[in-house]
Amino acid sequence: MTKTEKIVRMYDKYVMNTYKRVPLCLDRAKGSIVWDIDGNKYLDLFPGWAVSGTGHCHPAVVKAVQSQAKKLMHVSNNYYSEAQALLAKTIIENSFDGKVFFGNSGAEANEAAVKLARRYGHPTGRYEVITMTKSFHGRTLAMITATGQDKVKLGFEPLPAGFVHVPFGDIEAVREAVNEKTIAVMLEPVQCEGGINIPRPEYMKALRQLCDEKDLVLIFDEVQTGMGRSGRMFAFQVFGVVPDVMTLAKALGGGLPIGAAVARGKFQDVLTPGTHASTFGGSPIVCAAALAVFDSIKKERLLANANRMGAYLRKRLESLKAKYKLIKEIRNMALIVGVELSIKGEDVYKECLKEGLLINCTQDTVLRIMPPITVTKEEIDKAVSILDKVLGKF
Repeated sequence: MTKTEKIVRMYDKYVMNTYKRVPLCLDRAKGSIVWDIDGNKYLDLFPGWAVSGTGHCHPAVVKAVQSQAKKLMHVSNNYYSEAQALLAKTIIENSFDGKVFFGNSGAEANEAAVKLARRYGHPTGRYEVITMTKSFHGRTLAMITATGQDKVKLGFEPLPAGFVHVPFGDIEAVREAVNEKTIAVMLEPVQCEGGINIPRPEYMKALRQLCDEKDLVLIFDEVQTGMGRSGRMFAFQVFGVVPDVMTLAKALGGGLPIGAAVARGKFQDVLTPGTHASTFGGSPIVCAAALAVFDSIKKERLLANANRMGAYLRKRLESLKAKYKLIKEIRNMALIVGVELSIKGEDVYKECLKEGLLINCTQDTVLRIMPPITVTKEEIDKAVSILDKVLGKF
């Protein structure tokens, strides 16, 4: 029996079966490379579900975590923490003027954003939030309701009231959905789990104008698009449209769990003492990690690398599209990449795994490729070579 098989047996006996797992037990990692517990090596172009955005175990992040862990790992949010203050300042300096609430995940950040919107709308009786079909906002009860995909809601009814879904990219549908109960519009600047759906800039600008006209809170869920993956620090900067609230998580912590809701202007002080909290939110150790992520992105010029490697990866994938008719379309914004197939993508994903390449399949037919923003040409070449070999089997 292999070490992996032993771990799988322990999972079967002791861990709730809430994930569709493949028999792969990762043991260590560096950059874009991971090794399983049996010593097999893989190229990871979907690192940690896009959490390890600056690569696995980035040296600066590891150093920051080790240093902070020796000093102080947790502080109650009834006290002050230098690391949390510095991280909030850094987020604001890289996004827009405002204030930050810290939690532990994207779902928590999105919950905070919705609570903020509802709190703002409470005096006028407004509470409904418009979200988009094919969206994904998390796994809490409120966030599966916000998510525009029925599959995540099944078996959890009755669901919380107050969410309305409209087609992504359709501004007229948003306008028609606004009524006297509406308080916010919430969307991902790029739908990642939804299949790498990228809206037109005019749509984003029209949303901003509509929210200004109707006094609605415009919320951008940048849990997966934030921290450089779009070629800018945050995807809203690509569109030139500033939200009222932005949520972050995943790559923000460099591998550690953190979430953040960033609010500006009249919305930044809506949540007051007693209205929202998170016991572990913004702990010194995760804030130290996040500060190291920001520092590494700047010092290593990783935004420029994301743009260069995103263009290079698209070019290489377009060559595969010319070769294989089963590739219908390639969509990307820097290193947010989707390859839509005319066949089911799960079998392609599994074959890539066998060949030592880790990617993802979403929406049945879309291969989701989201490399760390430290990715190199050599790693992209290797990944495309493996994908070429795999696609030749179909």
